[in-house]
Amino acid sequence: QVQLVESGGGLVQSGGSLRLSCTASGRTSDMYNMAWFRQAPGKEREFVATITRIANTVSDSVKGRFTISRDNAKNTVYLQMTSLKPEDTAVYYCAAASHWTLSRNDFNAWGQGTQVTVSS
Repeated sequence: QVQLVESGGGLVQSGGSLRLSCTASGRTSDMYNMAWFRQAPGKEREFVATITRIANTVSDSVKGRFTISRDNAKNTVYLQMTSLKPEDTAVYYCAAASHWTLSRNDFNAWGQGTQVTVSS
């Protein structure tokens, strides 16, 4: 089992930047695929970005603004968010899976979430 702890959320003005971090502990094989999802009030949890050692991708809604990266030595994944918009406001969750996937249902480890609020 993998344990995930996120940090870095907060309040930022529109156009600003934030960097989220997620540190994992536990079975390494279950950290193959690390991802970020987000959930806004009244909406379903949606995919934001995902990364393995050899590939990464982000959703169309954040492409060109968000970048995902990972430090394997630290078992940490980052989400660099720039040009933030009010519609990016959500709770951001880190997740881990043992294979490449973008499907929320395939991720079997989740962090507690960190709030990101973008004011207009």
